[in-house]
Amino acid sequence: MPQSEKPMQGKVCLVTGATSGLGKATATQLAELGATVVLGCRDRAKGEAVKAEITSRTGSTSLELFLADLSSQKSMRQGAEDFLSRHSKLHVLVNQAGLYVSERQVTEDGLERMFAVNHLAYFALTHHLLPALKAAGSARVVNGSGGAEAMGNIHFDDLQGEKKWSAFRALTQSKLGNFLFTYELARRLEGTGVTANVMHPGGVKTELGKGAGGPFGVMLRLMRPFMDTPEKGAETLVYLASAPGLEGVTGGYYVKNKPAKSSARSHDGELAARLWKVSAGLSGLPA
Repeated sequence: MPQSEKPMQGKVCLVTGATSGLGKATATQLAELGATVVLGCRDRAKGEAVKAEITSRTGSTSLELFLADLSSQKSMRQGAEDFLSRHSKLHVLVNQAGLYVSERQVTEDGLERMFAVNHLAYFALTHHLLPALKAAGSARVVNGSGGAEAMGNIHFDDLQGEKKWSAFRALTQSKLGNFLFTYELARRLEGTGVTANVMHPGGVKTELGKGAGGPFGVMLRLMRPFMDTPEKGAETLVYLASAPGLEGVTGGYYVKNKPAKSSARSHDGELAARLWKVSAGLSGLPA
């Protein structure tokens, strides 16, 4: 694509989970569109390797690293401070990093790991970067999620799975959290120029869920031969990040570039407000 035809030229995009799967595919496609792409990663060496790979594939030299462990509130704050010291504006934030673990794990902050990475990181990182998103004048928050939200509940009496835990219960809770957060964020940012939308990429062959046991693992293994590539799945993320026709469109859910309908629970405003307040407290942020 000639430089003059690159629609994301001059736009700064941060993509979490950019070293593999959907995140990597999204970062590559945004680089092809001319964006300055900031690659969210935990490990510098792996990040540098992916950065070199994307440069080789796209010819883009406008690539940077965003180093942060998304399971750590301290690490996310430090990563955001570093980003804000380099960029005054952020045009697109793609929250895509996701995690599936088959056994309960606890982060350094004392949080159940899937809740921390799949939901709370979206919430906290977006808040830390809001100054740059608002400064862009017109910016987009794109949250990757999945259809598992329809089977989820927010267990306020046991958010961290200390009383009862299963991988499926924790995963579906975190995915429902993505939708509740997106819709509430869209409501709260109305009129600021920052939009928020959530998407489901469809069935995609990624590392998420690899090694899963039980009925969920069996289902994933049976479906895998029919799943799309990460490159195909990333198309909806890139669409939401870059499509001119979505300027100002907010509070939506998209599957394969089409508006879709999420569960009735995901549209519960009281539930969203309660989760927002709890999430702010766990992140050390104002509600």
